[in-house]
Amino acid sequence: MLFAFICKDKPGHLNVRMETRPAHVEHLNKLNAEGTLKIAGPFLDAEGKPNGSLVIVDADDIDAARSLADADPYAKAGLFESVEVKPYNWVFNNPEA
Repeated sequence: MLFAFICKDKPGHLNVRMETRPAHVEHLNKLNAEGTLKIAGPFLDAEGKPNGSLVIVDADDIDAARSLADADPYAKAGLFESVEVKPYNWVFNNPEA
């Protein structure tokens, strides 16, 4: 089942995002190689700077999805003000459909 992580950065934490980015990308590359990661990328503010993240993963259930969200280096570094984990139904342009 697919789950979306809707992550909002803490204000003034762009430096945390940039410092943690290599570990975050490595984490996502691992999930991608396992076939768990479906979509990922940052939300942008009006100036085009990242201020949050959208990550969509395939997980057995919401508890497994939350564990994946918690394992993200961004989450471990305290970047996020909030992380919402929601079941997701990929209807349009799903390459696996």
